[in-house]
This record gives sequence, C-alpha cells and structure tokens, in this order.
Amino acid sequence: MTRYRIHVKPGSRKGPLVQAGTDGLLTVFVRERAVDGAANDGVVAVLAEHWGVRKRDIRIVSGHAARIKTVEVDD
Repeated sequence: MTRYRIHVKPGSRKGPLVQAGTDGLLTVFVRERAVDGAANDGVVAVLAEHWGVRKRDIRIVSGHAARIKTVEVDD
C-alpha cells in the first residue's frame, strides 16, 4: 500500500486532470462539486484512471471534507 497527499480542486473546468506539484503534492481537478461526496467519488475515479488501478483499490484515508486529502492505493 502506498499513501499520497493530494490537493483537490472540485468544480473545475480543467477536470478531470492530475498534476504533480514541485512539492510532491498531487493536484486533482474534478468537475464534480463538493456536494454529498460527489467530488470524493470523482477523485477516486480520476486517480484510478491515472494510476491504472481499479476504483476499489483507492481509499480516502483522511480529509473527506477537506481539499487536502490522504489517499491509500493498493499496489
């Protein structure tokens, strides 16, 4: 299992997109708004496609209601 810190930009016109920052933090742009967990679902879907894994292999460990999140990926 690998953990990543990500910064989420919900409701973005750029999305779906993943960009790596210079500080090692991944920025995830998603079109879904942060309403009823829709943005979290979008983040999991975008990251699964980005890393080539199944959606069920990605879990949000912390930051469910925040823009900075920690996600765990099964390798």
